[in-house]
Amino acid sequence: MTDFSRRTLLGGAAAVGATVAVGAARATASAAPIRLRREEHRVIVVGSGFGGGVTALRLTRAGVPVTLLERGKRWRTGPDAKTFPHAAAPDARALWHGSARYLFGRPIDVASYVGLFDAVPGENMTPICAAGLGGGSLVYQGMTLQPAQAVFDEYLPNALDWRRMNRVHYPRVARMLGLQTAPDELIRSATYAAPRTFARNVRRAGMPLSKIPMPIDWRYAVDELHGKMARSYTNGDCSIGVNNGGKHSVDVTYLAQAQATGRLSIRTLHEVTDVERARSGRWVVRVNRTDETGRVLEQIVMTAPTLVMAAGAVHTNRLLVRASALGHITDLPDGLGGGWGTNADRIYTWTDPANDFGVEQGGPVVYGSLNWSDPTSAFTVIQASIPPLGVDAHSTMLVGYGVSRSRGRYVYDTARDQAVLKWPSNGDAAIQRGHIDPAVHRIAGPTATLVDTNALLPTTWHPLGGASMGTVCDLDGRVTGQRGLYVIDGALIPGTAAACNPSMTIAAVAERALDNIVARDVGTVI
Repeated sequence: MTDFSRRTLLGGAAAVGATVAVGAARATASAAPIRLRREEHRVIVVGSGFGGGVTALRLTRAGVPVTLLERGKRWRTGPDAKTFPHAAAPDARALWHGSARYLFGRPIDVASYVGLFDAVPGENMTPICAAGLGGGSLVYQGMTLQPAQAVFDEYLPNALDWRRMNRVHYPRVARMLGLQTAPDELIRSATYAAPRTFARNVRRAGMPLSKIPMPIDWRYAVDELHGKMARSYTNGDCSIGVNNGGKHSVDVTYLAQAQATGRLSIRTLHEVTDVERARSGRWVVRVNRTDETGRVLEQIVMTAPTLVMAAGAVHTNRLLVRASALGHITDLPDGLGGGWGTNADRIYTWTDPANDFGVEQGGPVVYGSLNWSDPTSAFTVIQASIPPLGVDAHSTMLVGYGVSRSRGRYVYDTARDQAVLKWPSNGDAAIQRGHIDPAVHRIAGPTATLVDTNALLPTTWHPLGGASMGTVCDLDGRVTGQRGLYVIDGALIPGTAAACNPSMTIAAVAERALDNIVARDVGTVI
């Protein structure tokens, strides 16, 4: 393979996790007058990922009408569907119209669309977030890990009470998401050579090996093996959403159940541009309703006594930090925007002609190595499939994340009129250089070539913090000094998910918070 083709293909593969980014463009607004109207609501939830989904379900079941705003579209899946783009050949569906115009490590020239990925460059770090009903659950690989108690207690507030969460909230999330590990029948099949190779090498390195719980009905993948539907899981073409379905994302679990109550109004293609507090104390949310190209069709001013920010650790921070700087919300806590972390994400391409990873690699994830014995240096390494490239690149992907005390901050940039991320240039160096990188090299072995894509362009798919519990919010997401304002998403988690993919802890913390909010706030604050 030529250097050009190898770099291009592996850049596309690593994209499942890594490089996105820089340069920007927004959809051109229509010159025609844009209608403005006003609406009143009981509770407004901004964002439809794990925090927004849990909030919508638990409040509606408590009898509270909820209006949920999602800037992206609904992505419907099912056997043989062609809903999502292919990772190896992304089109406009892959890119949010307001994103930096780079995708998977290279520039992308596509039409303006309400696509799935939004890269938001900051100083020394580009966080990547999702757009679409279901948030990050649409496009994440799906590793659903619960932290060990010792690691949890080292990095998260002890008052969260890991023992109770272990007994009540983590199991509740596991049931809601229908967690399963991959069946042996699948792992033994031809296209799952890469997971088997990873497992063999982890054992040879003397490291722990586990099957990873996933929010997947693996019967879909087995049906693919038997030719009952087009391949999506079994050829690795599942890294930008799973076309065949069977993935228990937030839209088909939490939000579907919330809609069944009859009390949830879901507004897709509704992008929040500003939040503020009126003199009356009610919350004001300014919204652009768009079409699928991002063109603004109308503007809506929504007001409600209760506002739940669940737009994630990028956009919740951007909205609140800007609102504070402009005086739209006064007296927000000084800690707002700070305590922001990357979960110490690292993504590698692993190339080794001596190993047969397969031209097509079943996925999304089967095995991982959970190195959690020392809470101060806990980390995880998993193997993830690359999308079908049509050639044998003798490559697959390794993903690492771990504990880190490195933190950044969102600050308001007057010239740009937006909140921007400031991240230290040596952020996460201790866990990366001391633990994740050496472990990845041990697993790959002496004949391998490893490319740390984060060294080429620092990115994270797992941003956390900025409205953290203890500095900005209480443990239930109530913003200090701001009656009726809550943050229930990754921004509430203080910078790390304790060596795990954050989704399960975000959801479990949200479940815990909503238990308390329903018990104490519904009927008073709400």
